[in-house]
Amino acid sequence: MTDQGQMFPGKQFISTVLDALDAKTQMSGGLARVYVMRAAMAGAIIGIMYLTHFSVVATFSEIGDGELAGIGRLVGSLFFGFALVFIYFSKSELLTSNMMFVAVGGYFRRLTWLRSLRVLALCYAGNFVGGLAIALFVMGSSIGSGNVGEQMSAAVDHKLAYVSAGPAGWSDLFIRAILCNLMINLAMVLVYNGMINDAVTKSLAMIISVFVFAFVGFEHSVANTVLFTMVGLTQDIDVLLALGNLGIVLVGNFVGGGLLIGFYYAYANDDRRYLRNQSKYAPK
Repeated sequence: MTDQGQMFPGKQFISTVLDALDAKTQMSGGLARVYVMRAAMAGAIIGIMYLTHFSVVATFSEIGDGELAGIGRLVGSLFFGFALVFIYFSKSELLTSNMMFVAVGGYFRRLTWLRSLRVLALCYAGNFVGGLAIALFVMGSSIGSGNVGEQMSAAVDHKLAYVSAGPAGWSDLFIRAILCNLMINLAMVLVYNGMINDAVTKSLAMIISVFVFAFVGFEHSVANTVLFTMVGLTQDIDVLLALGNLGIVLVGNFVGGGLLIGFYYAYANDDRRYLRNQSKYAPK
């Protein structure tokens, strides 16, 4: 008989995700305020670490007339990788990770899709509030001035250009969003599957996953929301293009994290089919 505990990627992953989802679902109901506060902390962490990323890029771009700009992107992306570590160990709530949770829960019918939307909507609202708080701090200080502000503004222009480019740009943006949350939640598979027990290795998995999406140029809905907010409070940006970007990226993130990780692994670990086959071919 097949050891069901060794299924791909492992039953412990599914049971851990479902247990965590039950806690998130209960919190988003009777303790919605606390749930939003946890989500706000994740948004604040994204804002601070993204600001650090642009500060590193700006510092390197000022050295040697920009000859070290590429190294600045590499180092900045590495620092940004710590954002997921901070979010995980502070027990904060990040929208893109929760997309995987609700997909697994939906597959096993642990919650309705309407309840799933509530979990995700409250989380996104909290992520925005936390990012807005950091954006207000940036607006009231000189942190985002000079070359740092220029780097952030250039990043916004680059992200909005995908939307203004038409269908080809939308497709490009959508694919980058899929790959982004695929990487994020692959890290969470490693964290939750029970094979890694030490905090250092878990942290490395999360750091590398975020580094990949930041350095390669994948698109993250919460990071984009926070960036647009930080830049939009001090400069004029095209709000419609920004909303278009977020709409495409949100859907792409759900495909990457919710369907290609959550639903995919839920199906792979659905032993109900296995048990049905066992009973079907059992001797009478």
